[in-house]
Amino acid sequence: MGLFKNYINQTRKPEGFLGKMMIKGMNSGHAKMADWGMSYLKVTNPKEILDIGCGGGRNAAELLKRYPDSKVTAIDYSPLSVEQATAYNKEAISAGRCIVQQGDVSSLPLDDGIYDLATAFETIYFWQGLEKCFSEVFRVLKPSGCFMIVNESDGLDENSKKYEKMIDGMKLYTAEDIEKALKSADFSAVNTDHHESKPWITVLARK
Repeated sequence: MGLFKNYINQTRKPEGFLGKMMIKGMNSGHAKMADWGMSYLKVTNPKEILDIGCGGGRNAAELLKRYPDSKVTAIDYSPLSVEQATAYNKEAISAGRCIVQQGDVSSLPLDDGIYDLATAFETIYFWQGLEKCFSEVFRVLKPSGCFMIVNESDGLDENSKKYEKMIDGMKLYTAEDIEKALKSADFSAVNTDHHESKPWITVLARK
């Protein structure tokens, strides 16, 4: 595997030196997209937030800023991401407002009905069995809880399709694919917004 392909494959499960580089790049490179997605959040005063596939922890930190009375649980499949997200949010962790832990979205190590809001930024491309994973998110949300997905790709842009071929385990989804999987997992009131000039999408669904 060439260096470039090895590097971009760190998007799925960052490890080692290249993984640290990727995490740092994702924290900065995806910031505008994540903030654009968060601008569509209509949730008021969520007490418990779950950020799935938290990467380097930047978005968990932004959620804590946006909702100053909340607590955020950030979870990731990659031990390196957990390490980096912990370092990024060390002050919030010390203040009792943030927990970072390792876990797999297909079997979340969390109790039922805890969270008011769950978020997934630029991560569902790597979820194995979308409906099963969405069902897990549904399980841990409170009644009327909100689930927000923010993707850099709408599943149709040619640039992302090139990366899909190079990154192991990556699967692009259209807004229609995501909505269908969400409804199969019993989510309702699914709404999608598309960026006016980029292939970014944000999808909001209610339990």
